[in-house]
Amino acid sequence: MEPAAVSVGWRKSSYSANGGAACVAVGDAGTGVLVRDTTDRAGGMLVIPATAWRALLADIRA
Repeated sequence: MEPAAVSVGWRKSSYSANGGAACVAVGDAGTGVLVRDTTDRAGGMLVIPATAWRALLADIRA
């Protein structure tokens, strides 16, 4: 895990099932958003630029 991600305030998606296999968490990376699988916290994570994250949310909400 990247050192900068250790102190990230991770938030679990409200759409993640309790104990299910499809759990996603997001965290604030300052200039973007971190996304990880909550069932594999030691695994990799995606770093998504803030502009791309806002565009994704706008498309989802439309």
